[in-house]
Amino acid sequence: MRPIYPGVRVGTEERIEELRRLRDEALHAGSQRAVDRQHEQGKLTARERLELLLDKGSFQEIDMLVRHKAIGFGIEDKRPAGDAVVTGWGTIEGRTVFVFAEDFTVFGGSLGRAVSDKICKVIDTALSVGAPLIGLKDSGGARIQEGVASLDGYGRIFERNVRASGVIPQISVIMGPCAGGAVYSPAITDFVYQVDGSSHLFITGPDVIKTVTGEEVTFEELGGALTHSGTSGVTHFVASDGTSALEEVRYLVSYLPQNNMEVPPYFTPVDVPDRMDDDLDSIIPDSANQPYDMVKLVEHVVDDSDFYQVHENWAKNIVVGFARLDGYTVGVVGNQPAALAGTLDINASEKGARFVRFCDAFNIPLVVFVDVPGFLPGVGQEHGGIIRHGAKLLYAFSEATVPRLSVITRKAYGGAYVVMNSRGIRADGVFAWPSAEIAVMGAQGAVNVIFRRDIADAHDPEQRRAELISEYEERFNNPYRAAELGLVDEVIEPRQTRPKLIRSLEMLRNKRESLPPKKHGNIPL
Repeated sequence: MRPIYPGVRVGTEERIEELRRLRDEALHAGSQRAVDRQHEQGKLTARERLELLLDKGSFQEIDMLVRHKAIGFGIEDKRPAGDAVVTGWGTIEGRTVFVFAEDFTVFGGSLGRAVSDKICKVIDTALSVGAPLIGLKDSGGARIQEGVASLDGYGRIFERNVRASGVIPQISVIMGPCAGGAVYSPAITDFVYQVDGSSHLFITGPDVIKTVTGEEVTFEELGGALTHSGTSGVTHFVASDGTSALEEVRYLVSYLPQNNMEVPPYFTPVDVPDRMDDDLDSIIPDSANQPYDMVKLVEHVVDDSDFYQVHENWAKNIVVGFARLDGYTVGVVGNQPAALAGTLDINASEKGARFVRFCDAFNIPLVVFVDVPGFLPGVGQEHGGIIRHGAKLLYAFSEATVPRLSVITRKAYGGAYVVMNSRGIRADGVFAWPSAEIAVMGAQGAVNVIFRRDIADAHDPEQRRAELISEYEERFNNPYRAAELGLVDEVIEPRQTRPKLIRSLEMLRNKRESLPPKKHGNIPL
């Protein structure tokens, strides 16, 4: 037999053929019937998903030929190459990312020791290289045939998720079932995507709940995308289908750095840095009680009106998300007057705190738009721990060492003013619009407290109250008292907001600040 390459021994052709056969086995580990069932459900296979997520031709697979070693449970005769997960690395817009995609066509995507070994290896490699990790989840859960080894596998994955937290960005994309202990891996990661109608997250399924509590609930009601994005807050983004979800992930990655030692990528802006937007001068309603949309305000300020909201459907009284100012990524936090008047409640505090801490971990400057009348009052909020939860947002801002700028657009009252990145908690720059009202409380409440006896003794109490409110608003419900005290750096016209923020961020680009040496703080969880 002639060698097919010069200098290669006779017989090498057979070895190459064997390699090709093994590769083909791994590429087609799931049966055609299982693949067809996946497609019938409107779902892609693991490899199809990776092709859409990564730059064309960039995927480099690792552990393609790994096989499970379980024996005695009826699966020893079925040992497909690669098992039930595809792992490796590739690029998104030329930047390296590490990936794993659970393969539901093989053992229902269940996790055994071989699967957990592969996932742990790819996380370890991502950590050592310093590149984002993206997990595509579609699994029936722990592999029952492997018993406690499966549970140990989850534990090893969770530990690595925790170790990677704050070091590399971690993104989970729920594209099918994710139940039981498996849910804790995405819960630890930075961002969770869910596909509407075909993905579910829950600790215990509908059948178990009915048996234990008597409650009847559907899969979608219990753990669907709309439930977790709007009610529980577990899910950050919802996509209409698998393809859209993967496109969204590619877009999110464009805002993020590779790791905590780098800064996010810079994109040459089309929008000019000194653009002034006259529409901002009229965006605040004349009535202090009339709402407006903070999202629209943000879109007037940032590059190309492009604001990528995070947790859009949960805790709508605060908005958070990514944008760019003069080509540089910024994290945006803003009270939303169009929902609960922009008050801070338990969920809004947690939403804001989580986002602020992510931005601080990954060197993303924070821009905060303040219009907050206070914390949401009510027995439910107090008993639910608004003190503890509100302290999370205060802690997150106070701990952050990235550049932090605030723009007070209207109301900034009481403790909520302090919590929302005020000068008192070391904001680097505070701007205020002429419409800003910075005070301990609103005029009506303040007058009722300060002048209670004066009003009660007046000939016409209501007229006297109105006069005092008008006087209080004139003296205190403006930004100039705070500016006199140096708590506001500059009162600006609304249309100047974009260029002012861009110039301040340019000045702060080399900011260096560190916290006192410690293992870690004790955030009020």
